[in-house]
Amino acid sequence: MIKYYAKERGGILQELLHAQRGCWINVYPPYNRQEINLLSEELDVPLDYFFDSLDIDERSRYEQEDGVQFIVLKIPIKNMVEDDSEAVYLTIPIGIIEVDDYILTISAFENPVIDYFLTRNPREFESTDHSHFALLLFERTVFYFLHYLKFINNQRNLYEKELYNSSRNQELSKLMRLQKSLVYFVTTLRDNEMLMMRMQRSNFLNIREKEEREDFFEAIIIDMQQAQDMARIYTDILNSTMDSFASIISNNLNSSMERLTTLTVILMAPTLVASFFGMNTPVPGRESNTAFYWVVIIATLIGFLVWWIMRRKN
Repeated sequence: MIKYYAKERGGILQELLHAQRGCWINVYPPYNRQEINLLSEELDVPLDYFFDSLDIDERSRYEQEDGVQFIVLKIPIKNMVEDDSEAVYLTIPIGIIEVDDYILTISAFENPVIDYFLTRNPREFESTDHSHFALLLFERTVFYFLHYLKFINNQRNLYEKELYNSSRNQELSKLMRLQKSLVYFVTTLRDNEMLMMRMQRSNFLNIREKEEREDFFEAIIIDMQQAQDMARIYTDILNSTMDSFASIISNNLNSSMERLTTLTVILMAPTLVASFFGMNTPVPGRESNTAFYWVVIIATLIGFLVWWIMRRKN
């Protein structure tokens, strides 16, 4: 699905019927190879740029060829697959292509970064100002990384409270999903930070003489570094939490087995007494009418004695 947008009078983002100078072209699923081929030919953009943007394993990078500027930025999204073995959040690439008077974005999945511009229509966004549009995409990417990191930390706290009295693996599997998400985040944030720092040094966005834009870009890089530090800290905390609670679950299981073993030993003595008097051989007191009661009393006393001895020895 290829759509064209432009800011009209009043600052309202309008969808266009076809491409026009200064518009924003957004490639969103669903789409087919034929549509991408036609768009590539129409804009004279290498086809590899499109398919690199759709490769979920593509790393953050930028390059320029024959007047076409290409940026791959990795962004966070919520995993729609509800599976105990899958990460809660993933990172996917979006391609940002600048050619002539067009700015083009392409991604393999619907994502909150692009949706923000489509639904919120921020006032500072102008489809004709390509460098500022790229900076706004960077800023919104960092925002969602920080937002999801805070959510991950809150979820970790909730699961941690559940784990104190749990002997199941369910809570650990939830923590493992968060752990996988943090692995994606740490790797992607490092790549994004390196990408932005290289772009800043090389002045890829042509903003070196625009002090306000330079300060904005510097603030984005600082926020990206902050998000990276947060992801590393949360990863370390989560790793230590999982190790600690794996031991707690093991201790809870050992305590349960200890209680069962104690109960078995206590009941073994009365069972042994009852077995002796239940044999099909002559036993003392078999002619007495109170023999049954004496057997019960003796078995109870022995069981209580065993319980008292084990309690004294903890």
